[in-house]
Amino acid sequence: MTTLTHRARRTEVGKNSEKKVESEENMNQDRSQDSEDTGDSKDIRLTLMEEVLLLGLKDKEGYTSFWNDCISSGLRGGILIELAMRGRIYLEPPTMRKKRLLDRKVLLKSDSPTGDVLLDETLKHIKATEPTETVQTWIELLTGETWNPFKLQYQLRNVRERIAKNLVEKGILTTEKQNFLLFDMTTHPVTNTTEKQRLVKKLQDSVLERWVNDPQRMDKRTLALLVLAHSSDVLENVFSSLTDDKYDMAMNRAKDLVELDPEVEGTKHSATEMIWAVLAAFNKS
Repeated sequence: MTTLTHRARRTEVGKNSEKKVESEENMNQDRSQDSEDTGDSKDIRLTLMEEVLLLGLKDKEGYTSFWNDCISSGLRGGILIELAMRGRIYLEPPTMRKKRLLDRKVLLKSDSPTGDVLLDETLKHIKATEPTETVQTWIELLTGETWNPFKLQYQLRNVRERIAKNLVEKGILTTEKQNFLLFDMTTHPVTNTTEKQRLVKKLQDSVLERWVNDPQRMDKRTLALLVLAHSSDVLENVFSSLTDDKYDMAMNRAKDLVELDPEVEGTKHSATEMIWAVLAAFNKS
């Protein structure tokens, strides 16, 4: 009886230890995400989605270009990469039948909350979905681009507005109302231009002064943001302030980067597969 009691206690302690280890791992993953770019440690920490939207917003007008029809899906791709970089989801391991990034399913690694509403909402969808889906399918579902009425529940609504509100809370944007003759629209002009310029300069430097010509040696979040900025059609906004020669150099290097074969790059040592899977999904669409 005593032995059984001791065993039970040891088992309970073991389970609690496992939970503690898992919790610590999740906390460490979030901490590593927060401190990955040590050069930015003193700045406001933004998610990839917030950075993409900030790059797409007109500073004074406070809205994205009416002609940009790519940013919605780009933001959803950012959600998947952000979740992967925080250790919440991952791609299923390659098999003989499923080697391509676009054939492999998105699997749940941890459902612990991230503290971001959009990320946690997506996490709930991924956790509850059977059978599992691919990266490309998830981008389509989260954007609402599906003909299946039973899967419309996965669409994330008012994403730009919700991200903009996060940026307002972080003191980077403000909220205004603007009249467009037939309707009023809520806009979010940039108030903290220093933060946006820091972000722009970071991307400019990554393809100019700090160019390494090897994505595996690049900071992972910078690489992800370049891919997402390209996919969201806001990359030109990043380089528009450069002189003509530097603009051409930056655009050409960024073009070379996003035209790499995701299937090849995704298999390299220390590669973040989700970044390349998202790029592969946008290249196909």
